[in-house]
Amino acid sequence: MKLKPLDLIFFAVLAFVAVSLLGGSAIWRLAPVRDLDIDGRAPIVTEAGADMGAGWPAYGGDQGGSRYSAAAQITAQNVSELRQAWTYRTRAFEGREAAGDNVAFEATPILAENALIFCTQFNDVIAVEGACAARVFMGTVDARLLALDARTGALCADFGEGGVVRIEPSVQLRWPGEFQITSAPAVAGDVIIVGSSISDNLRTEAPLGTVHAFDARTGRQIWRFNPVPRDPADPARASWAGDSADMAGHANVWSTMSVDSARGLVFLPTSSPSPDFYGGNRVGDNHYANSVVALRAATGEVVWSFQTVHHDVWDYDVPAQPGLYRVWRDGAARDVVAQVTKTGLVFVLDRETGEPVLPIEERAVPQGGVEGEHLSPTQPFPLATPPLVPDRVSPSDAFGVTLWDRLGCERQLSALRRDGLYTPPSLQGTLLYPFNGGGANWGSAAFDPRRNLLVVNINNIGHAVRLYRKTQDDEVTESVNESEEFAPMEGAPYAMTRDVVLSPLGLPCTPPPWGMIAGVDLSSGEIVWRRTLGTTQDLSGLPLALGTPGAGGPIITGGGLVFIGAAMDNYLRALDVETGREVWKGRLPAGGQATPMTYEWQGRQYVVIAAGGHGRLGTQLGDYLVAFALPN
Repeated sequence: MKLKPLDLIFFAVLAFVAVSLLGGSAIWRLAPVRDLDIDGRAPIVTEAGADMGAGWPAYGGDQGGSRYSAAAQITAQNVSELRQAWTYRTRAFEGREAAGDNVAFEATPILAENALIFCTQFNDVIAVEGACAARVFMGTVDARLLALDARTGALCADFGEGGVVRIEPSVQLRWPGEFQITSAPAVAGDVIIVGSSISDNLRTEAPLGTVHAFDARTGRQIWRFNPVPRDPADPARASWAGDSADMAGHANVWSTMSVDSARGLVFLPTSSPSPDFYGGNRVGDNHYANSVVALRAATGEVVWSFQTVHHDVWDYDVPAQPGLYRVWRDGAARDVVAQVTKTGLVFVLDRETGEPVLPIEERAVPQGGVEGEHLSPTQPFPLATPPLVPDRVSPSDAFGVTLWDRLGCERQLSALRRDGLYTPPSLQGTLLYPFNGGGANWGSAAFDPRRNLLVVNINNIGHAVRLYRKTQDDEVTESVNESEEFAPMEGAPYAMTRDVVLSPLGLPCTPPPWGMIAGVDLSSGEIVWRRTLGTTQDLSGLPLALGTPGAGGPIITGGGLVFIGAAMDNYLRALDVETGREVWKGRLPAGGQATPMTYEWQGRQYVVIAAGGHGRLGTQLGDYLVAFALPN
């Protein structure tokens, strides 16, 4: 079958579900590729059909991740009338309840082929409402790229080997889930570009985080790019001492990439090299890791890169989709890349050169790492936009709902090294604040092009990270707290534990709000507003507005609203984009740890969110897709 460019639909998902735009009934369903208990993320398409109205054709709303829709039927004046229009249940969770903490329903539907298409937690594929001849690409948790006929779900025989391209890891895996595909691919013309998700902190000589590009019709590999520079001629190689670039792995792209089709560029958000919390085996800044890297989409050639963290030993990888926005200043427009980070810093760069649009400076940061470590003496900081979250806390600031609770937190904080952002991991134990779940994270940001306003939800809690010396046989020399997450970091002289710093009652020891959302003017860098996000209603039964950590991102609509779930209570919220003030919230049947989307269909605007919870966050699990709309 010969395909034209507009006939190609591209996905990188663990499963598909397609739901009727008006009612939520299934058209077709593809059985699981493999029944693995791994969470799924959203699909992406090249272009929505002309008959779709104001749609949502890509994971981030568009290829640049703006998460903005011009749909304006729902406004701050009428949002109070918003009601649940329909609910669709995938039933994917039935019989798999034992998966528990290992699953999260983090999908964002797209509007394509006259249907909403999204993925479940378990590689299920469902289609609802007439798909036409189109090719669908799916990345799986066992690192395969599949090409499917969107009408039937059958494999496309002319792609790869019978419809399948297998992406082989660079080393033998310890277990199948060590190397996966978990985010949407980037699509640039007829090139489909795929990243990977690799388990952190197991070993130094770990799988490479190679990015692969394939011909969308044949599956032929076009190029590969390794963020750890193995080529001696690569100028980034000088930032890896000796032959350390030949030994390290990862620096993979586990989050979502962005594409500037006009310039032929793809923008990669890269992660940290292996292992996360010790870098003595990779002395230097370790360029291309922890960076925004702009490549020629047709060839994989590096055009420019900007590193957000030098020589990362904090797991402060780049977690969010690079935002491709047009910012207006003094009557002139400038195309930028805006990158939000786990550290709560916002970097705004020129789209073509990577040079700062808002000024950035190198500042001295805490030193005194463990024996064998070689820390960077400075790190980059934006000058115009202050950190969105605090980066230090003293024991006297400890939170507690009772005196006993607060004193317990004081003792924990007093025992940790806490010199602010970039305090190095230590044998004593170090407070990472913000923790490596954010600041910002994979939910990314949304941009209002009419207001130059970047909206980003942020987490505000701390991690206790401690290193443990090891023998030459890779054995830890002292006992480890079994209640904390343990990482062996094989090949490094230290092992690591980390855990959220919690009070005896299980609440964060760092002061609230623990979840926030902020609006930043990208023309000036000013923080326009900042609000608490989330209550403790579904955690404790008490609706205290303390904010909660969250997973998921915001969207913005032409009606002047921000819609967001994310928080650890079962609500979808609408905020006034001008002020961040909450103007509505709708109850969900399970946790809304996903990014919503919106579309217009037959004269009616819908806002849709996957409500299936997040096992690791402990929110209510489920299998719902919920749509809200104004009354007919």
